[in-house]
Amino acid sequence: MQDRVLSRNAQFQEWQALLTNRTKRQRLGEFLIHGVRPISLAVEYGWPLRRLLYPLGQKLSSWAEDLLSESGVQSVGVEPELLRELGERESGAPELIAVGALRSDDLGRLNAGEDFLGVAFDRPTNPGNIGTLLRSADAFGASCLIVTGHAADVYDPKSVRASTGSLFRLPAVRTSSPTEVLDWVTAQRERGLPIKIVGTDERGDVLVTECDLTGPVLLVVGNETTGMSSRWRELCDEIVRIPIGGAASSLNAASAGTLMLYEVARQRGFPT
Repeated sequence: MQDRVLSRNAQFQEWQALLTNRTKRQRLGEFLIHGVRPISLAVEYGWPLRRLLYPLGQKLSSWAEDLLSESGVQSVGVEPELLRELGERESGAPELIAVGALRSDDLGRLNAGEDFLGVAFDRPTNPGNIGTLLRSADAFGASCLIVTGHAADVYDPKSVRASTGSLFRLPAVRTSSPTEVLDWVTAQRERGLPIKIVGTDERGDVLVTECDLTGPVLLVVGNETTGMSSRWRELCDEIVRIPIGGAASSLNAASAGTLMLYEVARQRGFPT
């Protein structure tokens, strides 16, 4: 691996493809991480990093210098204009960009205890909504985020940025169908953990405030346009609605998920 990149060579083109090409991210098993807080949290929570890219010939802050010298991650100097392109910035190269490794999409990564609170996001099309919901899930004490079906990518730069680093603390797993999630939930139930599956829909039978969310629960948030799939509706133990007014016909998916998470936290006495 070269320790300097001065032109749009093959290595640079691979990194550039990570910004927009999901197939390349999967094939290479890598994605880009931008920003001081996300990179710092990735290091803090032991996320596997493959490279730290820094701008050649520029003075760096003590934060960047310390990471380069103490993280144990291989550093690569990049011509500043090229690093600016990878940072998707209009002016100035970022101090650092991290190249992270993708985590496995294994439901075995999830830890389920008596206070389990999971979120299943059904076929989201907007990567920013995935990151936003990850951030909310982290803030309100959730255990994980599961993205199901044909969906936007958890590792899209828009998702990674919107999570503001929560991706590196909270397990985020992708599955092809709700049935895979049901198999996992069934296994937890068989070992004595009564996980309740609660879906959200503007025509739900029960107000969210009237649904008992104090036990282990998996919240299901539907697609931004069509809501939950028919399969998820079949699997839900309850479907709740969030009362709204004004001219809005519905809530943004990530906003609805955030309100659901807050209600769980409220019922459980968190935050105090």
